[in-house]
Amino acid sequence: MKFTKKDRALVLGAYIAENSATVRDAARKYGISKSTVHKDVTEKLRVQNRELFERVRAVLDRNKAERHMRGGEATKQKYIQIKNSPDFCK
Repeated sequence: MKFTKKDRALVLGAYIAENSATVRDAARKYGISKSTVHKDVTEKLRVQNRELFERVRAVLDRNKAERHMRGGEATKQKYIQIKNSPDFCK
């Protein structure tokens, strides 16, 4: 999807707030870089729509607090998969 730069921050902010999405999720959905998403929702959105910015900030803060758990779970699943592979030597 193509948006004007002005609208992009609002669209990204709404998506993140409504879906409790991560920056990566939003970047993947709209086909733009993570750094662009982050800059739009932290800098541009603050000026454009303060209320939406606060909602997005809450989601991003929660995601940041939880990311170590998601990373740990991903690592756990990786080693389970390796252990269960036919090439694993016991």
